[in-house]
Amino acid sequence: MTHNMEKIPMASDHAGYELKLKVKAMLESKGFEVVDYGTNSTESCDYPDFAHQVGRAINNGEMQRGIVICGSGEGVSMTVNKYPNVRCGLCWEVEIAHLIRQHNNANVLALPARFISEEKAMEIVNEFLSTEFEGGRHCRRVEKINQLLK
Repeated sequence: MTHNMEKIPMASDHAGYELKLKVKAMLESKGFEVVDYGTNSTESCDYPDFAHQVGRAINNGEMQRGIVICGSGEGVSMTVNKYPNVRCGLCWEVEIAHLIRQHNNANVLALPARFISEEKAMEIVNEFLSTEFEGGRHCRRVEKINQLLK
């Protein structure tokens, strides 16, 4: 199954680096082109420095779907969700990945490297990339995400 070289931006911190490499290899084997924004080692670093690059790429429409990874998945998720056109969901189960795509039209997946196995991560990524947005009543809800509270 090829994906016509769809570009997937990825970023991680030191805690997510090894999992990022494994996910990247799996994606490339399936025909995706991975744009790796770093980090490039397990040396301690600051996750926002790398996650912001994925957030910008998705926010600006340069790429459609991205993946961010850190120890808990929380920090990278918080960072990319600062961008108005990003809807990032933190997933530790396959069903969550399905629902964030189907109901929330999530365009970035956050993975908690310290809390899931490599096998579980691959299943989650595959579900995230293969699930379509359901639309319908969910469109109204997704549109309300960026409405400012009055």
